[in-house]
Amino acid sequence: MDARTALAPPAKSPVPGGRNLHRFANPGRFLRLSGKVLPWFSAAGLVLTLIGLGWGLFFAPADWQQGDAVRIMYVHVPFAWLASAGYVGLALCSLASLVWRHPLADLAAQEIGPVGAGATALCLATGSLWGKPMWGAWWVWDARLTSVLVLFFLYLGHVALVRAFDDPARGARAGAILALVGAVDLPIIKFSVNWWNTLHQPATITLTGAPTMYLGMLWPLFIAALGLTLGFVAVILARTRAAVMERRIRALLLAQAQREQVLPRQVGA
Repeated sequence: MDARTALAPPAKSPVPGGRNLHRFANPGRFLRLSGKVLPWFSAAGLVLTLIGLGWGLFFAPADWQQGDAVRIMYVHVPFAWLASAGYVGLALCSLASLVWRHPLADLAAQEIGPVGAGATALCLATGSLWGKPMWGAWWVWDARLTSVLVLFFLYLGHVALVRAFDDPARGARAGAILALVGAVDLPIIKFSVNWWNTLHQPATITLTGAPTMYLGMLWPLFIAALGLTLGFVAVILARTRAAVMERRIRALLLAQAQREQVLPRQVGA
């Protein structure tokens, strides 16, 4: 691999829509754009998270049934959202890699995996903390909990699979296939409380109806979720930037090593 062609997008894509995607595939353009938005995402995510969590944990009213235990919601619900949203991003990157051969999609998917796994682990941990006073048990094999646990293992499987091959391209392709197959778990997570009789409460915020939550509790939840989402995106952007620069450095070192091998032969000749 030559340093000038590392992560270079193909000239044309055989699949419709690929040309528009490859406009954003240039690593230099990605580094410039992400470098501009990353500080704003990081700062806004930190400020909004502190406001939302501070409001929810210390100033929002307690629930009339669950009492102060409901305050775990301000951490649990955003991480539950990020667990699923992160996997959607992972599946979309995998699709872009398999269909359009997007050169940055593999790197983005590789960096989404660990961050999404961390969000899912925090979702499960905070759910257990919330479930203990409500259900009397740290864990039950509820449909929602079990499907989220499966999501956690899918994240871990993707992280392990993309690093299991000596050839990064083969690992990325295998991980992309796993990510797309595992996406079937997302609707199961979403609709499990409707399809089965579960202990987990149904959604209080839907696109088709008004929220059933008091606004004094809804606003801090929304702000915390927005802040954590911006932070989630910022971490992935930072990791992807580091991966792009690492691959560039490897390509430069490989090219230098190849030149050093060729030069002695030319001198000897």
